[in-house]
Amino acid sequence: MPTAARATAPGSPTKGDGRASFNKARRRASMQALLLALPLLVFLLSTFIAPITLLLARSVQNREVPDSMPALTRALNAWDGGGVPDEHMFALLAAGLAEARQSGQIGTVARRLNFSMPEFRSLLMRTARQLPTDAPPAWKPALVELDERWNTPETWRLLKRAAASPTPDYLLAAVDAQVTPQGAVAFVPDNASVYRAAFVRTVSISATVTLLCLVLGYPVAWLLANLPEKSSNRLMLFVIVPFWTSLLVRTTAWYVLLQPGGVINSLVMSLGLATHPLPLIFNRTGVLIGMTHVLLPYLILAIYSVMKGVSPVYMRAAQSLGAHPFTAFMRIYVPQTLPGVGAGCFLVFVLALGYYITPALLGGAGDEMISQLIAMQTNTQLNWGLAGALSAYLVIFTAIFYFLFNRIVGIDRLRFG
Repeated sequence: MPTAARATAPGSPTKGDGRASFNKARRRASMQALLLALPLLVFLLSTFIAPITLLLARSVQNREVPDSMPALTRALNAWDGGGVPDEHMFALLAAGLAEARQSGQIGTVARRLNFSMPEFRSLLMRTARQLPTDAPPAWKPALVELDERWNTPETWRLLKRAAASPTPDYLLAAVDAQVTPQGAVAFVPDNASVYRAAFVRTVSISATVTLLCLVLGYPVAWLLANLPEKSSNRLMLFVIVPFWTSLLVRTTAWYVLLQPGGVINSLVMSLGLATHPLPLIFNRTGVLIGMTHVLLPYLILAIYSVMKGVSPVYMRAAQSLGAHPFTAFMRIYVPQTLPGVGAGCFLVFVLALGYYITPALLGGAGDEMISQLIAMQTNTQLNWGLAGALSAYLVIFTAIFYFLFNRIVGIDRLRFG
């Protein structure tokens, strides 16, 4: 007997139609979620991502000379860099200086060239002011007569490097390196190193602050997680209240407390613990105290959120099986809190890498962190290229430390209870 095929009634939904409807509804829901998040994405793009991208791009941009002296730039790019250029190059230099001075860009060009050689600004400005109004028969002897440095190959090689864009000069300068006249990359002597020492100092201070926060914050987080809820909520206020106070106010308070005539030194001397004020400010001690106080709540909250999810049953079970309370704590309780420890330590370490106000107010001359050097380049030196290069290295170091932390404790797999 033949098997009768079951006919589908006209107009009844099929399995394919149901799947298509489900996919359509899911796409609609995804689009609605994207539209709801679109204002936040636009805000982050315009106020966070775009400015950072532009700053990092400054680390390789070199537009001052090319934009102000385009003809001279093209000739310098074609020049092989050997010896002193010919008469044509000197004529283009004179025309470029006259054009830049007339357009008001001579100061920008001089500042850029001064980054390569401290005397270059005075050389350029003096030459631009003393250019003859009437073109001489030959520009080369005329410019050399104005300043003998125009007859040295080193001056022209620096000018050629300043006309190249993109350039690695800022990235090299950010690690105390430079291109030698022979074209090789060489580091400056250790006693003249500024930025490498600052990076090492920044990492060292950040690691020390992270360790201090861990030592001080872990017991506090354990106490908050194991006290009765009413008492824990009261004590939690002391952890949260610093977030309601300005960072500048908190740092200034430590400035008052730690100074030679401050509260702490007055108390120590009145108790007879010291005969003269302790050096607690304008040094590494003041920086560590101030940064630890500011960043400690972040680590406490990160560890506390994990400790609240650890059941006390495990500790009681271990002790009932004969384990000493300390052994049970170290082998049962602590491993379960490592995700919070890893997340808190990474958060504190990354925040400490970019700290500026606290080291600037409480630190001394040997405690400058890389953020202070970036601020100096942008506000005082107006060297946005070097500031962008320092920022680029700071971003790279942060990414490296993230992968290291992630490899050790698995930050991307953390779960908070």
